Amino acid sequence: MANDPQQTPRRRFLGYLSGLVGIGLMARPAHAVTPTPPQTEGPFYPTRPMRFDDVDNDLVRVAGAVREAGGQILRLTGRVLDRNGKPVPGARVEIWQCDVNGRYMHTADRGGRPRDMAFQGFGHDITDDEGRYRFRTIAPVPYPGRTPHVHVKILTNRRELTTQLYIAGDPRNLRDGIFRRLSAAERQAVEMRFRETDEGLRTEVDLVI
Repeated sequence: MANDPQQTPRRRFLGYLSGLVGIGLMARPAHAVTPTPPQTEGPFYPTRPMRFDDVDNDLVRVAGAVREAGGQILRLTGRVLDRNGKPVPGARVEIWQCDVNGRYMHTADRGGRPRDMAFQGFGHDITDDEGRYRFRTIAPVPYPGRTPHVHVKILTNRRELTTQLYIAGDPRNLRDGIFRRLSAAERQAVEMRFRETDEGLRTEVDLVI
């Protein structure tokens, strides 16, 4: 059979297909993960002159303030990973969001309600050797035209990603034009699933760049 002229072309074709499959498997990382989808920075990213001097990873307490910010405490943690699922240490992770009154720390936000001056509004953290970041902030609240969300920016020596995080299952998400642009898999990648703890709400979101 090995010398059958009718079998040889077929075997060659099957061998060719097998080679393509093998190349595809080799090209795909064994632990590839879905990248976090980029989203708009929005109009309220605070430039340096707009920020408090205190820009650490605790947005609930501003250095020198008498009280803590209003709102429900949220501990937002997770990892920054590359597309092979490996941790990215030393990445700068920034978050910013509106306060409990729906106001951003930004000169362009001229909403009617007063700002909560005990809320930092913007903060950053640097990922550790395991790619972990940690923030103490408040659960996001809605404001006219948007579902509750937290803005996130990741900066490394090689990459930059800007995205937004949403409360999983919030019915307002499906009325939000920016959220609706995401596919089902992308929505899962930027959803915050809250759980109650003695220290308030907690959520963990891995960010893949």
